[in-house]
Amino acid sequence: MALSQKLQMRQGQSLVMTPQLQQAIKLLQMSNFELQAYVESELESNPLLERDERDEAGRDIVSDSDGEAGRSDAVASTELKDTAEQLASGENTPENLDQFDTGLENVYADEATADKINREAAEPAGMQDSGWQMSSTGNTVGGSRAGGGGFDGEMAFDATLASESTLSDHLTEQLHLTVSDPAMRMIGAHLIGLVNEAGYLTGDVHSVAETLGATAASVEQTLAILQSFDPPGILARDLKECLSIQLKERDRLDPAMQVFVDNLDLLAKHDFAKLKSMCKVDMEDLRDMADEVRSLNPKPGNAFGSAVVQPVVPDVIVRPAPDGSWAVELNTETLPRVLVNNQYFAQVSRGTTRDTDKLYLSDCMSNATWLVKSLDQRARTILAVAREIVRQQDAFLMYGVEHLRPLNLKTVADAIAMHESTISRVTSNKYFETPRGLFELKYFFTTAISSSAGGDDHSAESVRHRIRTMIDQEDAAKVLSDDQIVDRLCSEGIDIARRTVAKYREAMHIPSSIMRRRQKRLREAG
Repeated sequence: MALSQKLQMRQGQSLVMTPQLQQAIKLLQMSNFELQAYVESELESNPLLERDERDEAGRDIVSDSDGEAGRSDAVASTELKDTAEQLASGENTPENLDQFDTGLENVYADEATADKINREAAEPAGMQDSGWQMSSTGNTVGGSRAGGGGFDGEMAFDATLASESTLSDHLTEQLHLTVSDPAMRMIGAHLIGLVNEAGYLTGDVHSVAETLGATAASVEQTLAILQSFDPPGILARDLKECLSIQLKERDRLDPAMQVFVDNLDLLAKHDFAKLKSMCKVDMEDLRDMADEVRSLNPKPGNAFGSAVVQPVVPDVIVRPAPDGSWAVELNTETLPRVLVNNQYFAQVSRGTTRDTDKLYLSDCMSNATWLVKSLDQRARTILAVAREIVRQQDAFLMYGVEHLRPLNLKTVADAIAMHESTISRVTSNKYFETPRGLFELKYFFTTAISSSAGGDDHSAESVRHRIRTMIDQEDAAKVLSDDQIVDRLCSEGIDIARRTVAKYREAMHIPSSIMRRRQKRLREAG
């Protein structure tokens, strides 16, 4: 068969992931802390962006006739308008949406022309605002500025604070104060480098000796010195050694306690009769030994060098409304507010002659207006999803977890005309503050368990709650087996298999019926 070359022209449609669209998708799935950090970096890199420092009295909110608050946004650049036209075009077929795992129309929607007219009337000239304030009833709620700066010429207070000491720094300092021999210092530094966050030694003595060209005895000797450092139990090779080091420091590592520590598996199994026999003590002494072991720290390294735990801040607040419904509000504390300075852009543009400078300013304006638009649409999308979740889970908010309905992404997506991937991104790292506590948005999406009576399905979370309630209410004489739990659930109209009950019980860290019976009898005996 002969081979030949030829040119052909074909016309086709494809969905292009522009940098701006990628940014919008990324913003949608960010947590509030990640969003704050991202906006701060944009403020530093884009001279046309400014932090909104105005007070709330100077800001207007526009409400539409449906009761949904709307705030006009920045005048879009040519690139932004072109993208909006693409979003509204018929090119966004379901096949394309699945291919890229996102729906463009779910990231942005064209704003009404009236919004822009209201925007120009309400906002001072030259400022484009990304601040977001909305409640489910369209009422204004309080907001706050994102971040803050210090006074000119003054050092920031946080710059004067000392950095947190890491576990490695803490151990190295003790090594230099305790060990003077250079060879042992080298071995000690290598061992410290093998300590994990929990404080355990991850390397083997013989491998360390081989790596450093030292003897195993010298490594053991150095390790013994390091194990005497603060915090007690540090550089242990396993849990038993960690507890033994701490007990030795307390002068409590007698032969009976050593046997107790060496047989912790019996304690976990609640086999107290065998453990009492091996330790050669009575039940009262055994209970005291168990209490002392529980007072020890199984992870002594966790107090040093751990990552700072960020508090969970709700993105959406749900409160009872006077009419008996639920008021759904965005938490404006988590929403950064930035402005696009059109006056500065016009001023700089007049004095710009070089094409590279003009291109730079054009890119800055395009990126700034798109960021403003992205922040605004992100807030609208989160609120729309939150409202639908509240509507679907009204019974949970009213009566508790037993009334949590089965819910999936498709149900919410269909109800608010968005793609499932958009709902998935919105519910990632976002939290609800409700009268029943603080919940991640993903908490409200649970699988369905069929009803044996032919009624509505039950959510997996409500079934887990029912299992825990049954077990909490059992007594030592009538501990429920998994089969008995299945029978009770079936009598309540919940069709569930025994292996599912066992899986749920283990996920909630509830021991088996045999171990629960031992625990309850021990409590009664005590």
